[in-house]
Amino acid sequence: MSKSKIDILNRLKRIEGQVRGVSQMIANDRYCVDVLHQVQAVKAALSKAENEILKDHAASCVSEAIASDDAAEQRVKFNELIDLFEKVKR
Repeated sequence: MSKSKIDILNRLKRIEGQVRGVSQMIANDRYCVDVLHQVQAVKAALSKAENEILKDHAASCVSEAIASDDAAEQRVKFNELIDLFEKVKR
């Protein structure tokens, strides 16, 4: 497994712990603003994980399609990227 995938998995495990922490905060009737701050932290951490996954995709899958000289595969990867960027803007 590549270092980038290990880093992404570790990041996701930390996020998983953060989400469990938010659940525990709600179960313990913690102050709403404190819970909301933690939810914002989870969203920021997910955004960073998303960026890392996108970078990994561009560095591996997309670059392989470009190097392949397969026009159909290049189109598929290009369209995937366009779709991803459209979803990020929403």
